[in-house]
Amino acid sequence: MKLVECVPNFSEGRNPDVIEAIAEALRSVSGAELLDVDPGSATNRTVYTLIGTPDAVVDAAFAGIARALEVIDMSQHTGEHARQGACDVCPFVPVSGVTMDDCVELAHRLAKRVGEELELPVYLYARAAQRPERVRLPTIRVGEYEALPDKLGKPEWEPDYGPARFDPRFGVLTTGARPFLIAYNVNVNTKDKAKAHYIAARVREKGYAKRDENFEFVRNAKGKVELIPGRFPGVQGVGWVIEEYGRAQCSFNITDATQVGLHEVFEACREFSRNVDGVRVTGSEVVGLVPLQSLVDAGRHYLGGQGLCTGVPTRRLVDVAIQSMGLADLTPFDPEDRIIEYRVAGDGPLASMTVRDFVDTTSSDAPAPGGGSVAALCGSLGSGLAAMVASLTVGRPEYAEYAAALDAAAVEGQALKEHFIGAIDADTDAFNVMMDAMRMPRKSKEQAAARKAAMVEAQKGATDVPFGVLERCGAVVRLAGVAADHGLASAASDAGTAAAAAAAAARGAYLNVMINLDGLADPDYVATTRARADELLAETQAAADEVFGRIAGRLAGALD
Repeated sequence: MKLVECVPNFSEGRNPDVIEAIAEALRSVSGAELLDVDPGSATNRTVYTLIGTPDAVVDAAFAGIARALEVIDMSQHTGEHARQGACDVCPFVPVSGVTMDDCVELAHRLAKRVGEELELPVYLYARAAQRPERVRLPTIRVGEYEALPDKLGKPEWEPDYGPARFDPRFGVLTTGARPFLIAYNVNVNTKDKAKAHYIAARVREKGYAKRDENFEFVRNAKGKVELIPGRFPGVQGVGWVIEEYGRAQCSFNITDATQVGLHEVFEACREFSRNVDGVRVTGSEVVGLVPLQSLVDAGRHYLGGQGLCTGVPTRRLVDVAIQSMGLADLTPFDPEDRIIEYRVAGDGPLASMTVRDFVDTTSSDAPAPGGGSVAALCGSLGSGLAAMVASLTVGRPEYAEYAAALDAAAVEGQALKEHFIGAIDADTDAFNVMMDAMRMPRKSKEQAAARKAAMVEAQKGATDVPFGVLERCGAVVRLAGVAADHGLASAASDAGTAAAAAAAAARGAYLNVMINLDGLADPDYVATTRARADELLAETQAAADEVFGRIAGRLAGALD
């Protein structure tokens, strides 16, 4: 599922009516969920956290900005935080299924819409910046709101979108794209702030003060203390004491969670704590929300360190990460509440059923789940079995030479399994969209044209889901072959069943592609999709027959 986070900061943190009015606007768009509202009285600023599909998040952000234009008057604003707009900054952050480039495009879309429809000036910053001097937000904010009347008249400060005109009620919007930022604290068994800071300074990018042989600070020609860079670029950190917890923490902002992992910061703190007498790391905490991938990566790191297979179900990886980094050391860590994807994108109604309920529903007179969902289920079972054989084998000394290949196969198998599980509901959802299109009115020429266009898109959507299943079945067969050739000999029948399930999934998906192509009013799409589907089915079937036959022959030979 494509998910984007958006973190708009509005210049009002004291008036609850205004704060709620903006929240209401942000909640008004289907497909975007408002996860958090964090007002600050001293800063007179509220940080809102939105997440959802890309289109919905852009629409929700625009709705919030439009409302802010109505309810905030920047000419009356004061606060401790730097600011220059009613919606001061609005970054887009990739979460899952989207890239940074996608978020840059979303920032442009929002900026263009605000500039044209609300007639407000907009700057682009961070990864979306159009000029190098506009990458950093503090640079754009120089002089803040008060400097805008003069600033907007200068060529070098011409907005990226919208008019170069000062609106005293609103000011300027700055939007852009940046990586996900994680606020992460590592707990230590001391109340000595200096000891915690010693550790944090060696982990953070800024580093720590350089000293000479007499332990005196080393200064440069300008008299400033020289610094020795710390371990991780993009990591900010300090040591502090939290009286509520009765201990110190190394407090970090990981500004790009795709470049530096939670487990890397945690292990670095453990390493540097060994240089501080009596100090050890006891656990850690995530402040706010965390992307699923950060915990998956941590879980894989710790399982791999134990010599175990890392291609296990996602929930297992999350549990390992929580235990290994002590994320529940101070307060409970509930994955359902703290992991972004779990907050907004759980399994669909079909995937959440028991086996009995799914089969009973399939066998009833309900039109869905149908063959497409069942084909996806077969694909999930095949990839799951291939991952199981690999997981059973990794860690056994007699199979050590194949451990790396089997571990990679298990990881790939788990990813395929997750796609197929998602397709179980996606196939039924696509069928429902097609039914809705068929029910559209067609009394007038305009209605008929709209219905026809909707039918074409709905049929393509209903085709694309089983086509995506068919595309991936060949990979399942390949993994079944790896499991059969290098996996636990006693699990060969499981590897063969994986190949058989993949073949069944491919056949079922192929038939669902064909039936959805029937009558589709886009000849080029039909021809291209059918030709490729024919190729995929033939390739997958041949490979599955070969793997299945090889395993069946091996097992039959053992009986002779």
